[in-house]
Amino acid sequence: MSKAQETKTRIIEQAATLFNQQGYAGTSVSDLMRATGLQKGGIYNHFVSKDELALEAFDFAVNCVQQKFMGALRGKRQAGDRLLAILSVYENILDNPPIEGGCPILNTAVESDDFHPALRARSQLAMDAWRDLIRRIVDKGIKRGEFHSKVDADTVATILIATIEGSVMLSKLYGDVSHMERGLKHLKLYIQSL
Repeated sequence: MSKAQETKTRIIEQAATLFNQQGYAGTSVSDLMRATGLQKGGIYNHFVSKDELALEAFDFAVNCVQQKFMGALRGKRQAGDRLLAILSVYENILDNPPIEGGCPILNTAVESDDFHPALRARSQLAMDAWRDLIRRIVDKGIKRGEFHSKVDADTVATILIATIEGSVMLSKLYGDVSHMERGLKHLKLYIQSL
């Protein structure tokens, strides 16, 4: 990797944390300069705009989360075990997050809803990928007879994601992991009922 590419990668990694913690609108170029140790020109030598950097930083943050999922899913063959593996990623998410600041999809979706169409579109793509992963697992479980034939994969994806994201938000808001623990406990029972 060239020195220029190393610098660009470092900027993306540091910007991802800043944007995820402070939001796109809440992160100034001065904040980016402080975090990276670069001047404005040093940052914009690698990115056309703050928007371009935000999109690449978001992609990096989502990739960090996806890597956690892939690691948890490795070696799991049964559909129920695969869904439980997804939940396991969130068991210590507050103490050991893939990226500081919470779920980058949730944070970006909420912040970009009205003012940043490109980030909103990118967060929808990331959410689509997560929903598709869960739906594929459930559909395969139905085909193999591991889940009831009347289980709706899209409903399962909605319930899992909404409960996980709501639990993350409540735990972060109150600084209390019991919200995450309750959400995961409920989802484990829900998965067993499928």
